[in-house]
Amino acid sequence: MKRPPWSRRSFLQTGALPLVALAPAGAGEPASSNRVLEPARELPFAGCWDVLVAGGGPAGVAAAVSAARAGARTCLIEQHGCLGGIWTVGLLCWILDHANKPGLMAEILRELERRGARAVASDGRPTNGYDPEVMKLLLDELCLSSGVEIHLHSRVCAARCVGRDLTHAVIESRSGREAFAARVFVDATGDGDLAAQAGCSFDLGHPDTGRTQPMSLLALLTGLRPADIRAFYRDDHREAGAAPKDRLRAEMERGGHSPSYSQPTLFRLRDDLFAMMANHEYGVVGTNARDVTAATLRARREVHALVDGLRSLGGPWANVRIVATAAQIGIREGRRIRGRYVVTADDLRDGRRHADAVCRVTFGIDVHATDPGRGKGIESAPFRARAYDIPLRALIAADRDNLLTAGRCISGDFIAHSSYRVTGNAVRLGEAAGILAALAALHRSAPAEVPWDEIVRRLPAPPGSVS
Repeated sequence: MKRPPWSRRSFLQTGALPLVALAPAGAGEPASSNRVLEPARELPFAGCWDVLVAGGGPAGVAAAVSAARAGARTCLIEQHGCLGGIWTVGLLCWILDHANKPGLMAEILRELERRGARAVASDGRPTNGYDPEVMKLLLDELCLSSGVEIHLHSRVCAARCVGRDLTHAVIESRSGREAFAARVFVDATGDGDLAAQAGCSFDLGHPDTGRTQPMSLLALLTGLRPADIRAFYRDDHREAGAAPKDRLRAEMERGGHSPSYSQPTLFRLRDDLFAMMANHEYGVVGTNARDVTAATLRARREVHALVDGLRSLGGPWANVRIVATAAQIGIREGRRIRGRYVVTADDLRDGRRHADAVCRVTFGIDVHATDPGRGKGIESAPFRARAYDIPLRALIAADRDNLLTAGRCISGDFIAHSSYRVTGNAVRLGEAAGILAALAALHRSAPAEVPWDEIVRRLPAPPGSVS
């Protein structure tokens, strides 16, 4: 009987995946070589799942919960010690482009509100903000109650493919390296780490310059009385204008420090707890660990200097303190994995609709300055985007038949990515990817072969949809 490519025995019989081991000087390559031979060895086989999701951020949690609820045995891999990604580890406690997203996005917002963890404006209406600590627990409970097997403190470090199928993800943790098999995989790492390890083609940065959008390190602040600093933050996501940001920048400059992001922002979360985004790290690449390290160190130093400067002004700032800086710097842009469809600027310009639409994007073009010499805020958009669809094809990897993407690493160009990358869309894309992955795994078929009507029956339709 022919063994499936993901089985334990076939994995061992076709050769173990290589692992890094430094050879001593004189044993193998010369000491001056900039490469080290990695000897092969057998890896422990962790088991096989219907669906394996890499990355436990908004897209990954949505994919895992949706796959499990659809009946698939699902495993979720997350490198940090909690789920939520940029929502929790990154402290971006403000959800964009969520209003027209039914299903899981709406469920999460309702539950945050029920738990008293959703931020409210001065008139009592809920805003886009939330308490990140409650979000952590909520995401844990969503996954566990759906039957998702969670692996924290674990990250993808290699992949094994047979033909056009991805058969194993190699996961590294405190337990060492292990091989995880699945019928269908979802890359929700943000940076497309699993897809890149599996040899998928991708794009990164602006097509002309190669530059990527800057990173930002967020922080939680306390010691602020909302009534005293009302002029420096937007009380409601429905408010327009940059005046609060301009006034906050002027205060920071008055305190002796001009922020590297010219539109610093305060988000009120609850009582005297605020989130702050006030810095840009330019010229760094999210897939380069040295870049991310250097950016994090610089950003943390700047954030503390900005807050110290505000406190030195006295008045409403006299008691402002940093509760925490994010454990992970916010990376806006990583690999864009090439799929069966590429979302482009033309989709935004034309407001395109697709028969296999899974997400309606209403957020505009939002390119944070890539060249600080030309400005340190948001770059001027080449045109005004219209609401547009992301088709399911953009989530199916072009180079692997059983690999899907979700979140900001889906298939798109530089301009389109700046619009769909926000977390309300990430949740919706993850939900669609999870449903498709489960159906493909349970049908023993490739995702591209799953009948569209089966997906539509399970994916909650947005208001006004004809689906």
